[in-house]
Amino acid sequence: MIQIVVKRDGRVVGFNEEKIKAAIRKAMLQTEKGEDESLIQKITDRIVMKGNERMTVEEIQDLVEIELMGSPRKEVAKKYIAYRDQRSIARRAHTRDIFLSIIEAKSNDITRENANMNADSPAGMMMKFASETTKPFVDDYLLAPEVKDAVKHNYIHIHDKDYYPTKSLTCIQHPLDRILKYGFVAGHGESRPAKRIETASIIACISLETAQNEMHGGQAIPAFDFYLAPYVRSSFIEELKNLEELYGESYEHLYYAKIDDYIKRDLENLDGDNRVLQFAINRTVARVHQAMEAFIHNMNTIHSRGGNQVVFSSINYGTDTSAEGRCIIRELLNSTYRGVGNGATAIFPIQIWKKKRGVSYLPTDRNYDLYQLSCKVAARRFFPNFVNLDASFNQHEKWDENDPERYKYEVATMGCRTRVFENRYGEKTSVGRGNLSFTTINIVKLAIEVMNVQDKEERIVMFFKKLDQMLDIAAKQLCDRFEFQKTAYAKQFPLLMSRLWNGCENLKPNDTIESVINQGTLGIGFIGLAECLIALTGHHHGEDEDSQKLGIRIVSHMRSRANEFCEKFQHNFSILATPAEGLSGRFTARDKKTFGVIAGVTDKEYYTNSNHVPVYYHCSPQHKAKIESPYHKLTGGGHIFYVEIDGDATHNPDAIANIVDLMDKYDIGYCSVNHNRNRCMDCGYEDATDNLTECPKCGSHNIDKLQRITGYLVGTTDRWNKAKLAELRDRVVHK
Repeated sequence: MIQIVVKRDGRVVGFNEEKIKAAIRKAMLQTEKGEDESLIQKITDRIVMKGNERMTVEEIQDLVEIELMGSPRKEVAKKYIAYRDQRSIARRAHTRDIFLSIIEAKSNDITRENANMNADSPAGMMMKFASETTKPFVDDYLLAPEVKDAVKHNYIHIHDKDYYPTKSLTCIQHPLDRILKYGFVAGHGESRPAKRIETASIIACISLETAQNEMHGGQAIPAFDFYLAPYVRSSFIEELKNLEELYGESYEHLYYAKIDDYIKRDLENLDGDNRVLQFAINRTVARVHQAMEAFIHNMNTIHSRGGNQVVFSSINYGTDTSAEGRCIIRELLNSTYRGVGNGATAIFPIQIWKKKRGVSYLPTDRNYDLYQLSCKVAARRFFPNFVNLDASFNQHEKWDENDPERYKYEVATMGCRTRVFENRYGEKTSVGRGNLSFTTINIVKLAIEVMNVQDKEERIVMFFKKLDQMLDIAAKQLCDRFEFQKTAYAKQFPLLMSRLWNGCENLKPNDTIESVINQGTLGIGFIGLAECLIALTGHHHGEDEDSQKLGIRIVSHMRSRANEFCEKFQHNFSILATPAEGLSGRFTARDKKTFGVIAGVTDKEYYTNSNHVPVYYHCSPQHKAKIESPYHKLTGGGHIFYVEIDGDATHNPDAIANIVDLMDKYDIGYCSVNHNRNRCMDCGYEDATDNLTECPKCGSHNIDKLQRITGYLVGTTDRWNKAKLAELRDRVVHK
């Protein structure tokens, strides 16, 4: 007697005879005689009794064929066999179509899901093969029925679902000081502690690359200047020792001489200790510059993970006021300004300047000159972005300007916007923590489903009821994923769980990671607030005050529910302003197919990212800042404010500073500035000429525009999916 069924994906489930009956009934209904319930029951009983205790789906279907062929209704057997063959062909055809699109390097939403991955390369193809075959397994085996249904019907999106079975985590802010001081083991090799700036720079690269292979999201360094500063002084001392060896004299008394700044100066008119000191400084600055140049070049050429993809990396800096820290910052910015290769703009790492009054923002601040340099660099190279440590929600009660480790209490941003700071289960910090996983809710669909309710108040009440249902499902799904992730062993993440994650030093290789990962965050994201509001009120939040009030009410409600989930499930839940790339078009396409074209809602190929004012809406930077800023304090999982400026920003760093001033005025947490930047794809030449069609350097007509897709840069728009390309075409300048 059949009791257990092994499904095609390997799952083992209890036997259900109703599925046999339903299949036979469908076949009978396609014949002239129709269904015969007594025969259906008779055949089903015979199969149940004849079958083994444990059988596969295919074996049971074979028995059905045999019984039907031996029955008076042989025409039903033919229909059943034909239907079975059709289903088999359909399953294979779907997989075949996906694989062919990858094999033939077609540009579609499958191969262009991630603009920074070359899915046309052999490694990229292998990654896409794995990705597309893993997702159905997750749907069938790892998701609860209500979650699977919500995904199927386009209500939620589970990010990085293809990595779900690996139990990997999303992202981490690297405590690089631990690695530089103590070294680490990576695979078959190991790294000794760093002693000089060149080694520290290389180890920083290796740390980011190694961790990327253990995770599915981004890698970041929260205090790049603080971490590398000690190796400036050690390299300076090394230069003095070289002089000692050369001249046979001792300069030990200069090892820890007070240095206000590491600035290259002419040695003319200098003698004695002053000449020696300045020579060592000049040599040190040159070494630091080379180390920073190497770091940037490595982060744009070293590939990690499957997929011919450079490390999705970020570095935060700007608040180390020591001479050594300032040297790191200055040479990093100088190298970024010069560019990589033939002078091209570096795509990675995403650089993030920490803006703080009393440190790096006002003319009287120690690092104000470096802040001015950062604006100059951003005007030419897009980076750095700017994180506002003075924002009301980014401040820490323990921050002290006299604390040499104050960076532990400074918020750091990751990638295109991810933020981890508050912590119910450990110290409030960004360092040594990250996001575990996140899931996005399609709030546009929820609004579309109620938009025909005539009474406005009733419509909004129904919307919030639907929103609560999806919030409950998203929270449950994230908790289920956490329960799955926590069963991983520390040895599965050799670097992450030996050096990076807070508390990992207490783990043994065969310990599970459960005891440390609850310091991470579970993110609930949203997309398309603008379209959601148009469906509910007829206007988006940028053009209507009442819509703005409703928008704030919606996201505030999500934040309140996240706080409830923290208490209910005892995890760190946060609300994320989702940086949708492939998702912005995926949600829209499916909703358009279901509901048709709705003006202002589904009439484009994309939904507007998170809480942004629509890219096509003409407004000033000030208006955009005023509208979007209230959402930053509500989205602790991450947010970004960006502005499109007109013309050539290269010689206009004040334009960048003006946007940073808006951050300060409107309590904005994180921002970036977009501007025009042409790039010759043949020789690498860049400029900001409007509508450039021919490269003035090599004559090529292969000109592309360097653009920011969701918060990070992409070297060529050829890798953008069609939804993001449509959004790019719609972007207007804010002025």
